[in-house]
Amino acid sequence: MILAACNEKQPISLDTVKAERGELTETVTATGTIESVTQVDVGTQVTGIIDKLYVDYNSVVTKGQLIAEIEKTLLQSDLTSAEANVESARLTYEYNLTNYQRDKALHDKQLISDYEFQTSQKDLEVSKTAYDKAKADRVRAAKNLNYAEIYSPIDGIVISREVEVGQTVVSNMNVANLYTIADLDNMQVIGNVDEADIGQVKVGQAVTFSVDAYSDELFEGHVTQVRLNPTTESNVVTYEVVVAAPNPEHKLIPGLTANLTIYVMREKDVLLLPTKAFTFQPESNDDKNLPQPQGSATDIKLEKNQKCVWVVNDGLLIPTAVTTGASNGMKTEVTGGISDGTVVAVDYTAAMPAGIKPNDEQSPFAPQPPGRNKKK
Repeated sequence: MILAACNEKQPISLDTVKAERGELTETVTATGTIESVTQVDVGTQVTGIIDKLYVDYNSVVTKGQLIAEIEKTLLQSDLTSAEANVESARLTYEYNLTNYQRDKALHDKQLISDYEFQTSQKDLEVSKTAYDKAKADRVRAAKNLNYAEIYSPIDGIVISREVEVGQTVVSNMNVANLYTIADLDNMQVIGNVDEADIGQVKVGQAVTFSVDAYSDELFEGHVTQVRLNPTTESNVVTYEVVVAAPNPEHKLIPGLTANLTIYVMREKDVLLLPTKAFTFQPESNDDKNLPQPQGSATDIKLEKNQKCVWVVNDGLLIPTAVTTGASNGMKTEVTGGISDGTVVAVDYTAAMPAGIKPNDEQSPFAPQPPGRNKKK
């Protein structure tokens, strides 16, 4: 039975495709981390005890909203003292100004010595400086009192709270942080693209990405920045790519890992053929059920960006020159030479006889191993 099967002639068919319009894409993949575009650490510029906290984790806040207060007793006392110092300095300044004006008139009439006049002039200048300093101290004290009330600088959501009511915060070289507020309406993904692919990535390209938190949902964005500073880890060089990601439903949160697909080429509604159609070569055979080649590809003069395909028409294989465009390796854009629906040959296929398992693919017209076609 096996011999009989081996003696049977393998049926051969011609694989064809229709030229159809579709979308031609080429992508680069990467992984990244989701961040908010605007994220602010809200702190205090004065030292004191936390008196009130008006918001907590996940609270929605608006710009200018009061979110915390620091105990004001000492700050109010500092302001009252500064105002008193201003009043004292003002009185001293006005007194010395009156003395100076009187002494100047006497000095002009040479009724007092130069020393007495210069002393009066010096007292006026010193009191004026003290008055100016007192006013500046009052401004600082008033500002510090205002700093006791902490307002949200942006519209957003509280994603972190660092303090408790009654806790003492100390303002020194670094601002003491109370909250972290993020704008979750506009997120971004910082993707790490391999050095082999970074040359294809450009600003404005469309991006889709998924996150494990919503594995069945695909999010969209676009490239807004390609950063030129490389990152090297374990001898692997990557570059950061920033992807804008609108987040109206607030599903995306900071810190999620994203799997990015960057569309470095995306052509819509173009005529497409499989790339392997351009390498098809017809072979002469005696099977009348197969379309036979008419003419030769060498008879066609191909111009720039042109390739030859074999069009199936009325039982014949006709070599036809087509103009090609972009390609992603699997499919190629056809810009001229054929129209929608044109049938093009792709490959020959030989059906394996029953009981014989297929091995490596080969042309049905390739030489057979010895013994396959011997007549008994």
